[in-house]
Amino acid sequence: MDNTKKQVLSGLVWKFGERITAQVVTFVVSVVLARLLPTEAYGMITLVTIFITFANCVVVNGFGSSLIQKKDADNIDFSTVLYFQLGASLVIYFILFLTAPLIAKFFGDGYELLAPVLRVLGLRIPLTAINNVQQSYVARKMIFKKFFFSTIIGTTVSAVVGIWMAYAGYGVWALVGQYLTNTTMDTVILGLTIHWKPALKFSWKKLRELFGYGWKILVASLIGEIYNELRTLVIGKLYTSNDLAFFDKGKQIPNLIVTNINTSISNVLFPAISKAQNNPLEVKSMTRRSINITTFIMCPMMFGLAAVAEPLISLLLTDKWLPCVKYLQIYCITYCFEPIQTSNLQAIKAVGRSDILLKLEILKKGSSLLILLGVMWHSVDAIAYSLYVTTLIASIVNTFPNKKLISYSYKELASDMAPGLIISSVMAVLVNLERLYLPLGNIPMLALQVVSGAVFYFAVAAIFKVEAFEYLKVTAAEYLSGFLKKNSKAQGE
Repeated sequence: MDNTKKQVLSGLVWKFGERITAQVVTFVVSVVLARLLPTEAYGMITLVTIFITFANCVVVNGFGSSLIQKKDADNIDFSTVLYFQLGASLVIYFILFLTAPLIAKFFGDGYELLAPVLRVLGLRIPLTAINNVQQSYVARKMIFKKFFFSTIIGTTVSAVVGIWMAYAGYGVWALVGQYLTNTTMDTVILGLTIHWKPALKFSWKKLRELFGYGWKILVASLIGEIYNELRTLVIGKLYTSNDLAFFDKGKQIPNLIVTNINTSISNVLFPAISKAQNNPLEVKSMTRRSINITTFIMCPMMFGLAAVAEPLISLLLTDKWLPCVKYLQIYCITYCFEPIQTSNLQAIKAVGRSDILLKLEILKKGSSLLILLGVMWHSVDAIAYSLYVTTLIASIVNTFPNKKLISYSYKELASDMAPGLIISSVMAVLVNLERLYLPLGNIPMLALQVVSGAVFYFAVAAIFKVEAFEYLKVTAAEYLSGFLKKNSKAQGE
């Protein structure tokens, strides 16, 4: 394998390992907490995290990408961004601290604890400012092994804190303790392991250079975050905290899977494409491969999760959470098209066209906002179903610029996605038929559906020699062979 492929593959292995391990721990904790805590607590935390996400977006989005994309970024660049982001984060936290009572008052009854929770959990903002620069350093150096240890330690410690606080009767503060501990531990451990120390220098010139590229990504990210969380804000204001909790929980489980996969792909793909930004053919090849592989991995997870949603939620979270099933299924289907958006946007960003990125966000979110305004007064269900339309629009819009930038056509995109989508759809139908015609309890039925679905999916992929399956099989064999040779050589020495 060539050096670039080795770096990308090694990065993906460590990043997937980190995400999968963290996902398992996070999922177990979320199940325990969902059984222990009232649904209203989740509605409260959902609103709080929206405001913190907005604040983080203003502080860190754009500069991290600039550090990775810039060809000659040095320690002064990283130090300058660190000091700027840290200062900005403290200012924004101070504003959030002062306005917390007004925010709580806006949402009214049922959100009395919103102000103190927002003030405490808001401490994540300056921590994220530091962590963002650390992650940019790791991504640029492609030393993703460092992520593994910081994330696992942070996730595990925060899990212990969250569960202990829930059992001790702290209610919503258990979730606050879990989230805050996770960010703190992740930042501290990463700081101790990457061996990067900021210089005592600050350069306005370098900041302006980085800002020239990054401000468009910042605005695009802010528009995206505002829109993504606008549904939550609308539901929180127009409907009950229980409605918000069910909607958010329906999103949370599939989002946990998709975000971890997308984060892994994005964090490794972006710096790799950035290095090849002057070679459109190589950028196109990486983008196509990313969409092909990610769709092949993600679609069976999403279709399978949608098929087993009801017994799974009943078994894990108890029947009090069953109203979230329909929202979970909607998000599962729409998330199958995330690879289109993630990989195409990474390609546009990596070749330095942050201006196009901003225009796309304005176009997508503008049209989607009109759709939301038209349905939000009807019901929470109407808000959820509108996701099908907005996802279709986003998928078409995100692909369009790359027809010119890297000659990636819609026909090629359809060809890259088709195997995963088609086989997963058939698999989901068969899994649903098992539930309809076999009189089994929740646990044996879930076991049967998961095993039979996986066997069917990989058997069909092997029989028809699906490209993504063959590539993963060969790549895994090459990586394993290289790993064994390396260990054998080390033992011989």
